[in-house]
Amino acid sequence: MIVIAHLSDPHIDTGAQDAGRSIARTRAVMEYVNSLPYDLDAVIATGDIADHAAPSEYEEARELLTSRHPLLVCPGNHDERAAFREHLLGEPPKTTPINQSYATDRFTLALCDTSVPGEDHGRLEGETLAWLSDLLADTPPTRPVLIGFHHPPLPLHTPYVDVIRQFDEDRLAELTARHPNVTAFLAGHAHTPAATTFANRPLLVAPGVVSTLRLPWEPQTHAAHHVHTDLPPALAFHVLNEEGRLTTHYRPVPVAAS
Repeated sequence: MIVIAHLSDPHIDTGAQDAGRSIARTRAVMEYVNSLPYDLDAVIATGDIADHAAPSEYEEARELLTSRHPLLVCPGNHDERAAFREHLLGEPPKTTPINQSYATDRFTLALCDTSVPGEDHGRLEGETLAWLSDLLADTPPTRPVLIGFHHPPLPLHTPYVDVIRQFDEDRLAELTARHPNVTAFLAGHAHTPAATTFANRPLLVAPGVVSTLRLPWEPQTHAAHHVHTDLPPALAFHVLNEEGRLTTHYRPVPVAAS
């Protein structure tokens, strides 16, 4: 059995009046993950790690996201590649796409950069598609592959997010159609747990750590009308069994009162 913890959208903010809120919620999620009695196969964080892409936010995130489990991260639309690389990953501050992979003899994870510098919507650049194509070609056809990114590649019936989703998604669908061992797509960005299909595979969206999106049919009474700020942070657990069947559990995490 393979178990992958999936969190997204911590939006670490070190400059706001309530800066401690995003930090406390991210800390609660990571303390929960790190205290599990089970050794997870991986932990992924699918973007919007920082809220304003400030160096101090990435430095805070670097400490908060420390894990005893293998950890992969990718940028979101609130992130900035050079600062992300330098202050979170400890790498030279290049502005090329940030793609990460993790392979074992049981599964392969690919986290793709869908961020578009200066924009809120997402898109896979040609460089990322070529990287993913090479990775899939080099992966044994019997080994399951899970592909993650920040922006979902289709509408989720959430108008606030759907206008800034991942576009040009046909290229991703065409590429993965040639690789039946691609088991699922994993995304963030929507700040709501969601499950649908894309390119005939499951598309599983992680909840938001910093907040939860209000759905169009829910009451819009809060001052920040498109989000719940009072619901707890949450994460997903993706479980892949020996027969290749994928199950996802969504789990809220309490935050200790300050």
